[in-house]
Amino acid sequence: MSAKYSEITGWACHGKGEELKQFSYSPGELLANDVEIEISHCAICGSDLHTMDSGWGATDYPCIVGHEIIGKVTAVGQQVKQVVVGDRVGVGAQSRACLQSDCFACSRNFDAHCPKATWTYNSKRHCDGAKSFGGYANAIRVQEDYAFKVPESIPSEYAASLLCAGTTVFTPMLRHKLKAGDKVGIIGIGGLGHLAVKFASALGCEVTAISHSSNKKEEALEMGATQFVDTSVKEQVKQTKNRFQFLLVASNANNMDFALLNSFMDICGKIILVGLPEEQLHISPFMFVHKDISLVGSNIGSINEVKATLEFAAKHNIRPTIEQMPMAKVNDAVNRVRTGNVRYRMVLEN
Repeated sequence: MSAKYSEITGWACHGKGEELKQFSYSPGELLANDVEIEISHCAICGSDLHTMDSGWGATDYPCIVGHEIIGKVTAVGQQVKQVVVGDRVGVGAQSRACLQSDCFACSRNFDAHCPKATWTYNSKRHCDGAKSFGGYANAIRVQEDYAFKVPESIPSEYAASLLCAGTTVFTPMLRHKLKAGDKVGIIGIGGLGHLAVKFASALGCEVTAISHSSNKKEEALEMGATQFVDTSVKEQVKQTKNRFQFLLVASNANNMDFALLNSFMDICGKIILVGLPEEQLHISPFMFVHKDISLVGSNIGSINEVKATLEFAAKHNIRPTIEQMPMAKVNDAVNRVRTGNVRYRMVLEN
């Protein structure tokens, strides 16, 4: 089927600290396994800000960010079999991978680690070097495997953040087999952390929300946390020692106090990083050796884990807590995210 969009228009960043400006690009020919999507919603992720600011490395400007995308399929390539025109689909942080049986990553359902992976923005297609542009736009094209059908029970504005934030926090819960009764700490009750509380609670874990102040205490308890720890209160910190089997670090703050995090851990506990600060971590190996603690990372999720996230969220009625703004007010929306003036995900709507 011929594509609807010969030109796609979005809001691009042209340099660190600059406001987003309207920018158009040609997506080229519709590839055989491509899906074209007319975007209705795109949530703002912390990764968007890091990329706009070249915080994780040099950004290839101009760059249209956005990888928590919901929309309807407007065209499909000749070999597409999984979706049809009119389907409502979502796109996360990844838009392509080789998915070959001889790939060391894809062959084991670790397609997020594929050497030929393309990120949804600030990346290049391995097949032809074409630049990828994201979801602060009216449309996008992705490989069909990364256009995920959204369960009917989840409204589009809520589904958007499940494609990245939801998947990012739920994937390590799946891989490390969190279960009912596990003692789990969530540090950083923001865009990622609030969803981590909801998913871990739905799994039946004993969830403790941890923050540097008490201003999110009531909200965290309403989301499913059984306890709340304010790290500015010494007595609460003292009472939290040696508690957790799992501690999910959803904060991207620089100078994270790993000695403090270590004190929270039970013997053989796991500290799981999903937040990515721009600075290097400062840790001592002795922190981990003396209690046999593991420090592990988790990178978004595979195709199967994105699907599992959507299915679990639909079954357990998990929805991100969101605010909405029109796409045309993207700069105002981004500034609110920068200043932390959002509860808890900002969603742009076309």
